[in-house]
Amino acid sequence: MPVPLRTAAFWTVYKLLDRAPVMQQPAEKVRAAADARAKFLRMPGAWLIAGRADPHAEITERAAKSSDGVELPLRVYRPKDAGTAVLPVVVNFHGGGWVSGDARQSEWWASALAAQAHVVVVSVEYRLAPEHPFPGPAEDCYDATVWVAEHAGEFGVDPQRLAVMGDSAGGNLAAVVSLMARDRGGPAIAQQILIYPSVDLAADLPSEKENGNAPILTSKDIATTPGLYFHNSTREMTDPYASPLRATLDDLPPALIQTAQFDPLRDHGAAYAKALRAAGVPVRLTNYVDAVHGYISLPGIVPAARQALAETIAEVREVLGAVG
Repeated sequence: MPVPLRTAAFWTVYKLLDRAPVMQQPAEKVRAAADARAKFLRMPGAWLIAGRADPHAEITERAAKSSDGVELPLRVYRPKDAGTAVLPVVVNFHGGGWVSGDARQSEWWASALAAQAHVVVVSVEYRLAPEHPFPGPAEDCYDATVWVAEHAGEFGVDPQRLAVMGDSAGGNLAAVVSLMARDRGGPAIAQQILIYPSVDLAADLPSEKENGNAPILTSKDIATTPGLYFHNSTREMTDPYASPLRATLDDLPPALIQTAQFDPLRDHGAAYAKALRAAGVPVRLTNYVDAVHGYISLPGIVPAARQALAETIAEVREVLGAVG
C-alpha cells in the first residue's frame, strides 16, 4: 500500500525547498539547519499544513528553572472559559530528534487539547543537542515537570492530575520522565501520552527498514541521530534514560501510545506497549493507517491527525478526570 498521494506530493515539494535534513548535518551545522526549518514552517500560509491555534485556548508564556539554574521557556495553553477552576495539567515535550523544534511546535494540537479536554497544556522548550547532549534534554524535561508540579497554584492546576506527553523524540522524553519520576520519588504522574515515540536507540526494528524512505523521517535520519545526541553513542544508547524499552517498567503510569503506518518508528511504539503490558501497566495502543511520522505537526497533510487528537482528548478526559 503506497503513501497517500497528498502526503507524497507534500514531501516531494518539501524536499526541494529543504535540502539540508537537520539530523543528517554535521554537528556544527545542525543549529543553522534547524533554525532554517523553523522559519520555513512559520512562513505565511504555513497554517494550511501545520494548522491554527484553537481560538478557545488562551496562550501565555512562562519559564521554568532547571536544576542548574537555567530558565526553560514554557508555552502555556489554558481554556478561555476555565475561569479560576483548578484543572488537570499535561506537560508536553516537542519532537525534533533531540536537536530541533521548540515549545511552539504543534500548536494546533496543544491548544486544541487544552480547549477540548479542558486541561492546561504546558509545552517545554528544553535545551537541544548537540550543544546539550544526553542526558541534558531528559534532565531539562524532568526539571520542568517538577517545576510545574511545585508551582501548580500559579498555573491553576492540580499536581495530582498531571500527565506527560510528547511526540517522536518528545515521546521518548515523556517515557523517560515517567521513569525518572518513579525512580526519584516524584512528581506523581497519572498518565503518559507517547506519540510515535523512539524507545530503543540501539534497536533495529523491522519498520525501520520497511519505512526506511518514508516521508518526514528516514532510516538515514535515525542512523545519524545518535552521533548528535550522545557523547559516547555506543555506551549511552543503551542507558534506560535514553532507551526506555531497556528499563524495568514496573509501577509506571498508564500509557496512550500512538503510531503511524508509514513510520520507521512504528514498531517502537508496539514494542513499548508490549513491554509495559508485561509489566502490568495499562496501555492503549493505536496505529493510524495512512499516517506518517510527524502527523501531529501536519494536520493539513495527514487527515488521521485529527482522529488521533480526538482519541487523545478522550483518553485525557478519562484518565485525568477532566470536566468541561
